[in-house]
Amino acid sequence: MTIEDDEARRHREKMAKRKAVQDAEVAGKTIEKGLLIVNTGPGKGKSTAAFGLMLRALGRGFRVGVVQFVKGAWETGEKLALARFDDQISWHTMGEGFTWETQDKARDVAAAERAWAKAKELMEDPGIRLVILDELNIALRYAYLPLDEVVATLRVRRPDLHVVVTGRNAKPELIEAADLVTEMALVKHHFAAGVKAQEGIEF
Repeated sequence: MTIEDDEARRHREKMAKRKAVQDAEVAGKTIEKGLLIVNTGPGKGKSTAAFGLMLRALGRGFRVGVVQFVKGAWETGEKLALARFDDQISWHTMGEGFTWETQDKARDVAAAERAWAKAKELMEDPGIRLVILDELNIALRYAYLPLDEVVATLRVRRPDLHVVVTGRNAKPELIEAADLVTEMALVKHHFAAGVKAQEGIEF
């Protein structure tokens, strides 16, 4: 047996053991349920990850609801692309921009309340399998919505509904209620080098 043959044999044996462990772990997972997913942290990619998951769900034939709590009237690339799935998507951009743009707290609170009402409507629609609440964490951070009510509503969502919440500074109460939490870490960002927000990358 050559050295190469021996290495190939040892690799096969190692991978066979690894596969057995992985198969046993997968077989032990028997619960199927709607997930509450939170994408948070200072790094870029929270909404991007949510819309990537949405694309996967659309590919599986899911109907999807989207409520954008902060993003205003400006057109985003994801909204333009996903308009091609308009028979599967109920999309609602209900923010008026970031709070430093409106400079009117009462207006921001009213916009958040309208967006939350739409979110609850989508979550109650039995035909919708996935709801994305984009930048809901921002509305909660600034106390535009009652945190206890939002978390309680998300906890008692119907069993087959997946919900994704995005935005920095997720509240500990929301993190505790979630099934999956991913924190995007900021390692390096092009904005720091003076690069502006670019079409197709940021929007």
